[in-house]
Amino acid sequence: MPTHAKLDTAAEKRLARQATSDAVRKTAPKLHTVIKYPDPVLAKKGELVTEFTPELAQFVDEMFDSMYAAQGIGLAAPQISVSKQITVIDISFNERPEEKIVLINPEVIARKGKQFEEEGCLSIPEIFEKVQRDSWVKVRAQNVRGEFFEVEGEELLARALLHEIDHLHGILFIDRLSRLKRELVIHRIRKLQKNGEW
Repeated sequence: MPTHAKLDTAAEKRLARQATSDAVRKTAPKLHTVIKYPDPVLAKKGELVTEFTPELAQFVDEMFDSMYAAQGIGLAAPQISVSKQITVIDISFNERPEEKIVLINPEVIARKGKQFEEEGCLSIPEIFEKVQRDSWVKVRAQNVRGEFFEVEGEELLARALLHEIDHLHGILFIDRLSRLKRELVIHRIRKLQKNGEW
């Protein structure tokens, strides 16, 4: 899930995020490329994680770096061609590191309310549409050590949680649009592909 103007209206914040992105690109040991729609990996359900190893923890660190480099606030493993139930989220964009969230094998266990806000996706760049989501959710997941925990989110965090968990089930935000809006978005993408701009 990318940052967007509504989430980031101040010029200073945009500059700070660009600076963070630039710094990560220069210093990160390994960055993964974010794949674009219609890559078939994005439509697959990710496999459950069953081994919680130091390599998994390292991969999660690489996911955070890749997310910041792409100027996103959420990234799911399928978006970097790894079909596993892993996602990382940081709606503060590294301003408050203690708010970083790692979800492994997540499951939404409670939800309420509705919100209808604009979303985008790092795998569908520069395209934003309003999507209806729950306004509050509770998620149960595992951390990098395999320990179970629960996290609650509302408004933007709820939307980010739901957006990223959708990715782990092969669902993109455009799949939540009306048929007409989805067809319009796909038509736009095909036009960009034809022009070599995608």
